[in-house]
Order: sequence, then C-alpha cells, then structure tokens
Amino acid sequence: MVIISDCLSEDGSSILPRIAKCFNVVEEKKMNINDMVGKVFTSVTQDGREMIFANDTERFKFLHWQDCCEWVYIESIVGDLSDLEGEPLLIAEEVSGEIPEAREDEYIESRTWTFYKFATRKGYVDVRWLGESNGYYSESVDLEHELV
Repeated sequence: MVIISDCLSEDGSSILPRIAKCFNVVEEKKMNINDMVGKVFTSVTQDGREMIFANDTERFKFLHWQDCCEWVYIESIVGDLSDLEGEPLLIAEEVSGEIPEAREDEYIESRTWTFYKFATRKGYVDVRWLGESNGYYSESVDLEHELV
C-alpha cells in the first residue's frame, strides 16, 4: 500500500514527479524516427503488430493503438532484421501515402501504406505497414520511446 502523504514533499512542491516515482510510473513519449539514427540496438523484433528496437537503456516501439474500425499491421519486410543489430543505425526514414483504390470490402473505404527504411553497415531493411479503415479512424503507425 502506498500512502500519498509519503510521496509529497514537505513544502508541497513538485508533487507529481514524486507521486509518479512512488507508483513506479515509466515515462513514455512519442519520438521522431530521426532520433534513432546513430543508436546501436542489441535486439530488433517484430510480431506483425509491433516492431521493437531495444538495447540496454532504451526501447523504440512501432505500433498502432487500435480504436475500433481500423486495422494496421506489418504487411511485408524486405531484408534481415538482424542486420540492424550490433551496428549504429545509419538510416531511419518514414514514407507514407494513401492508396487510391480501396479493397472491395464494404467496411474498408481508406487504405494507407507506410514504409520504414533502416540501414546499418551490415545491410538495409524496408518494412511496409498497411492501414485500413472505414475512413474515420487513424491508419497511422505510432513510434514510442521508453527508457528501461
């Protein structure tokens, strides 16, 4: 049990950071993909819905926060993810656009593709994400940063 008074400073200042510390809150914030350039990752993994670049101190996670009527997933990967491990990342770019003709599906009215291009001295990897929706919901990929 955490007693809130144990988290407060004597003068009452700066209580939010202290409360967060008492509850062991991890700060996550959205990052720009360019923040990844120059970093060395020990692990690069994906499961079709998320792609994670990690090392001993931080983790960059590509994902989509599902809402209702949209689907966002990794459609294809060209290259070997292990080429992105153990070497400084030299290229990290995002390119996206809409697909003019939606699939013949009464629920899908909008499609967006997003390509992520990564490179180290060992090789290049292109990751293609596809987002589909009824046109109302986001089809974008989010990038989150977490200190570990």
